[in-house]
Amino acid sequence: MQSNQLSVTSAPESLDKLDDAVTAIPSLGLGTYRTGGYKCFNAVVKALEIGYRHVDTAMAYENEATVGRAIEASTVDREDVFITTKVKGYPEFLSRERLIEAVEGSLQRLGTDRIDLVLIHWWHHDGDMEEVFGALSELVEAGKIDHIGVSNFSIEQLQQAIDASEVPITTNQVQYNPYFHQNEMLSFCRDNDMLLTAYSPLAEGLAVEDETLSRIGERYGKSAAQVAIRWLVQQDGVVTIPKTVTPDRLQENLRVFDFELTDAEMGRIHDLEGPLWFRLNNDRGAITRFRSGIGPYVPKRIRDAIP
Repeated sequence: MQSNQLSVTSAPESLDKLDDAVTAIPSLGLGTYRTGGYKCFNAVVKALEIGYRHVDTAMAYENEATVGRAIEASTVDREDVFITTKVKGYPEFLSRERLIEAVEGSLQRLGTDRIDLVLIHWWHHDGDMEEVFGALSELVEAGKIDHIGVSNFSIEQLQQAIDASEVPITTNQVQYNPYFHQNEMLSFCRDNDMLLTAYSPLAEGLAVEDETLSRIGERYGKSAAQVAIRWLVQQDGVVTIPKTVTPDRLQENLRVFDFELTDAEMGRIHDLEGPLWFRLNNDRGAITRFRSGIGPYVPKRIRDAIP
């Protein structure tokens, strides 16, 4: 019977190749993007109850306090839970003093004296890499952060972060799923002893109904969603954080360590042609270029209306 305890030792042997600081991250966690209130609270409590040990949140999600209270309310010791949060990538946070203030705020909202992993959520060209990663290094030295990383960074930005930081960059959290590939980024992360953390692993739910994934899953008695998640965690150096607030889905997403895809099946999934949405949103896609052009300082209602 599959164990509910999530740890790197229960994940594929691929993670053994990485640095000890990197392998501290459980290979499957709970994402909390666009969740809040009792739904978020109950999802985190339930996830911890059934075996999740990695919870991902962010300043921008406005649910750090809820996540913190849920961890406190659970029966799992804080020391056994790996908490990831992210500092907004707006210029006003990308300096030494404001970065430290932002992390202190996250510590207070989460109700903890240390955070396992802090990411810079995205990068703005007006930020100061030296100051930001210097501040993160100070916070690691002070014991307030265990590990640091980034999110939505390009390879060029990631190299700049590596050069600016005295502390190893543990991961780059980016969109990655069977419809949206990150081959170059994954190779770069592996070459630099980093993890790639995959968000949107089920392509906003589109993978759940995928015929190829469903057919592969029939062989193992698994769903399309489980096959998509297994495809990710079976790759060297990949962590993933599927999001759900449904108890049945929480259980389903967790049960991916009791089967293994063949090389041929891994290749079939990699060769899936994603829906138009994901082709438009990749690094060179029209929507990505458009958002990059207008920048973050447009009215929120307009930003929210743009895919």
